[in-house]
Amino acid sequence: MDEIFGGIISSPEAESIRELKTPCYVIDEKKLEANGKLLASVISHTGCRILLAQKAFSNYDFYPLLEEYISGTEASGLFEARLGKEEMPGKEVHVFCAAYRDDEFDELLTYADHIVFNSIHQLKRYGRYAKQKGKHIGLRINPECSTQEDHAIYDPCAKGSRLGVTRSVWDKEITDDVFELLDGLHFHTLCEQDSDALEVTFKAVEEKFGDVLSLMKWLNMGGGHHITKADYDIARLEKLLLYVKEKWGLQVYLEPGEAVALNAGYLVTRVLDIVENNGIKIAILDSSAACHMPDVIEMPYTPPLLGADKGDSKPYCYRLGGPTCLSGDVIGDYSFDKELSVGDLLVFGDMAIYTTCKNNTFNGMPLPDIYRLCKDGRTEKLTDFGYGDFKHRLGS
Repeated sequence: MDEIFGGIISSPEAESIRELKTPCYVIDEKKLEANGKLLASVISHTGCRILLAQKAFSNYDFYPLLEEYISGTEASGLFEARLGKEEMPGKEVHVFCAAYRDDEFDELLTYADHIVFNSIHQLKRYGRYAKQKGKHIGLRINPECSTQEDHAIYDPCAKGSRLGVTRSVWDKEITDDVFELLDGLHFHTLCEQDSDALEVTFKAVEEKFGDVLSLMKWLNMGGGHHITKADYDIARLEKLLLYVKEKWGLQVYLEPGEAVALNAGYLVTRVLDIVENNGIKIAILDSSAACHMPDVIEMPYTPPLLGADKGDSKPYCYRLGGPTCLSGDVIGDYSFDKELSVGDLLVFGDMAIYTTCKNNTFNGMPLPDIYRLCKDGRTEKLTDFGYGDFKHRLGS
């Protein structure tokens, strides 16, 4: 638990969190810095470049802190590219999108340094123009090597995947005039995995695209690298990165999202009511899985909770759920050392990633305010939300 909740436990003034209006997100500056330093050490040891995948964490108030340690940002489209350019100026901006739009492409080129295409069709359509604008051009490949079983929804190598060019499609569609546009290749196959999975994947890349690698300038190995997790095998990662650099002469990029902000945020919430159904005690919270932590349902997973265990190992067991009308708005089953009461404060961990950038206002639920937990233990409000944020996204 210290790894996840260390910032709240150790901060001398963290008691002030109890005074915050709930629900709210609290982002831990000290933990972000620790993650950044670890990523910077990988960069220093291997010469790789590490980008923040903004799809996981795009709280730009913390970009000035992060830019000291990483090489830039990765974007999935126009808005993220602009955010990276504006809020981390002077750093690299890479963009990958499954398909680009005619009406956005010119503006996108004003922000991006690297443009990665998902298909040879799109490379033919936009590549030469982007090259003329001085951009680095890449193509996403699909090594058809699945290394995960738990999260099929996040497996880009699943049969029928729309992401990346397989070798058979490459051989069928690539032409010399298109190939000459390429500066690098990109693959992304992992989800919350260790370096052994990356090692397996890269062997598949060598087998299928080894004849191409030596003709490239750079290789982007995508995201899903859980580098800042406590038991991640960093030595194995660094050995692989050095191998790729030395054997193939490539500049290597990694673009993790989770690793940058892993365990660097909390969702603070209160118990509104306690009900019972068939012997199951259910605590209704003022936060919603569906609205405020959507990956709990989408992935799915059960987030860590300060002072509680998942399951029934402690004496008092509760199912925790949100206040919306969705029957499945359930965060999970937890057990506690003492009974819960209305008004009790609960703190969920690892809530910096895939929360503030994915939350929604289903049922008219307000978006949680966002706070910074400063390195000296103070809490500082970064932004708040109200009725206008709900209303204005729906009409004039």
